[in-house]
Amino acid sequence: MGQGRLPARLGLACCLLLLLLGGSGGLGSRGMPRGPWEEEQGPVAEGGPWGRARYEAVKKHLGAVGALSKQYWQYLVCKVWQEGCEEEEEEEESSPSPGLEADLNGQLHGQHLAKEVVVRAVQGFLQSPQPQKALVLSFHGWSGTGKNFVARMLASHLYRHGLKSKCVRVFISLFHFPYHKYVDSYKAQLKKQISETVQLCKQSLFIFDEAEKLHFSLLDAIKPFMARYDNKGQVDYRRSIFLFLSNLGGNTINEVALDFWRAGRAREEISMEFLEQRLRLELLEPAENSYAHSHLLEENLIDFFVPFLPLEYHHVKLCARDAFLARGLPYTEAALDEVARMMVFVPKEEKLFSAQGCKSVSQRINYFLP
Repeated sequence: MGQGRLPARLGLACCLLLLLLGGSGGLGSRGMPRGPWEEEQGPVAEGGPWGRARYEAVKKHLGAVGALSKQYWQYLVCKVWQEGCEEEEEEEESSPSPGLEADLNGQLHGQHLAKEVVVRAVQGFLQSPQPQKALVLSFHGWSGTGKNFVARMLASHLYRHGLKSKCVRVFISLFHFPYHKYVDSYKAQLKKQISETVQLCKQSLFIFDEAEKLHFSLLDAIKPFMARYDNKGQVDYRRSIFLFLSNLGGNTINEVALDFWRAGRAREEISMEFLEQRLRLELLEPAENSYAHSHLLEENLIDFFVPFLPLEYHHVKLCARDAFLARGLPYTEAALDEVARMMVFVPKEEKLFSAQGCKSVSQRINYFLP
């Protein structure tokens, strides 16, 4: 903070505090609060109970003014110096809101399946008076197709502070659990963090990014939190939501989308029933992924597999439009086309799908800034 701004802010704080005291009422003729000695100087001081009552009233009033002044001083310190700010109490649980569906419809492009499944699953779960287990969703698709975007949007609709809420925990596989030799320590820490969050918040949200890179024993370690509630433990985790974000299954999803396009069929004709079976088969392949080696699939702990389709040219343009609007910048169709042309499209023959989805689109519009 600059040297010149500190006295100014201090003066502002002091002036506001003096105004608070000056407008509180109960002041003497010289603008100062009456002390108990002033009551005793008058002829009624010897009046016994009446003088004592006045003394107690003034004492009580001064106490109230002091408490109020302290409260406002703490408020000023928070606003002026950003210190001593107490975090607002977090709502533990969110009621179902049509706002989530409206935001997904307006801001998530090219993902009719993801919109439908997420809205139906989340609203149905929140409306249930007593769910039998935690809600577990597994997001699959290429990078940049909207998996993290939907996770952030869900957090912002469930909690006032979104991802910063004390009721939300985000785990990134290679960042939080990088070394397999420490997996036993990771397991203990992970179970402890989940248990503490569930005890703190009746409605908790856990997000696992790069889920396919998690050690399978970590997934098995948290199975009890996602399984049906056995009522043996003291912590009730049935109101929790688990999101697993993974690039796994992206190839299968893209092949289906490409086949529909080659057959002249709209991507909106792709159904969950048609795609989910193929997605499950890929997840069960004995490859280097946590799903195949854990027991999540065979015990049916994942409630919904949510496919994110590859994005086409016009979807990228919509993402560019949103990026311009988010910055309050004007745009033209020519500018949106230019941003879209900056992206790499595959396969080599058709150049149909953006290889990066909408990732980096917001950075691309920097070329159009004055």
